[in-house]
Amino acid sequence: MWSKGIIEVDGIKIYYEVKHFEEGSDFGIDGGRISKLECRANDKIILHYERGWSKKPETRLAAKAYEILKKKYN
Repeated sequence: MWSKGIIEVDGIKIYYEVKHFEEGSDFGIDGGRISKLECRANDKIILHYERGWSKKPETRLAAKAYEILKKKYN
C-alpha cells in the first residue's frame, strides 16, 4: 500500500511517500513493513529508501522525520 502525506518537524513541512505492507520483510527497513520511503523538505530529498538506503537520515530534521514515519508505518 502507498501512503502520502505531510508531517511537520520543527516548523518545517516534510512531504513523504511510503510503500508499506501488512507484514515485515527482508526488504523492509530493519526487517519491517516499509519497503520504499522518500521525504522532501524545501524541495530537497532528505530521506530515500528503496530496499536499501540511498539517502540516509543525515540531519536532525531527517532523523526526526524518519522516527515519526518509522513509528507509524514500520
